[in-house]
Amino acid sequence: MKKFFLIFLFVFIISCEKKIKKIKIENILLFGDSLMSGYGLQDQDQLSIILENQLIKKGFNVSVKNSSISGNTSLDGLNRINNTLSENNVDLIILCLGANDMLKKIDPDITKENLEKIIEIIQNRQIKIILFGMVSTPSNGIKYKKKFDNIFLDLSKKYDLLFSPFLLDGVALIPELNQSDGFHPNKKGIKII
Repeated sequence: MKKFFLIFLFVFIISCEKKIKKIKIENILLFGDSLMSGYGLQDQDQLSIILENQLIKKGFNVSVKNSSISGNTSLDGLNRINNTLSENNVDLIILCLGANDMLKKIDPDITKENLEKIIEIIQNRQIKIILFGMVSTPSNGIKYKKKFDNIFLDLSKKYDLLFSPFLLDGVALIPELNQSDGFHPNKKGIKII
């Protein structure tokens, strides 16, 4: 199973790089919540800085800005997406919202509707999107979990988005990769993301 996952990951990365190289990508924007905002981290350990440095090392001429805000739900993201896009020159958005919706047990249909509107606003501006998913905790119940977890795959298919099912894959529930709250990645966890 691990071998299959590694092969899948390699193919996914190559696919993403080929698609990104076909279009001119210079300005990347992270748009999410505390999981991408750098919550609890020093500036140099934030995802935007690490991602920018890694992409430059791979030969990409890019700038990565972070417009993620701790505590944001999908509705908060929807309420600020137009302002964010008007204030930034963006070629690609890395979108990951929904964790706070899940923690607040917001109806997954509402979360999906908000994310769909965000995606449509971004695509109407001819900006490319990479969508990262979230997964619900089992404590919200099986019905909720199934409905919530399917949001991101459904949207990626509908809008033909580059997609990764879980932002915290390989990091979640591993104490040495998370801060003391057990939820937010530490600098080691961010490097894995």
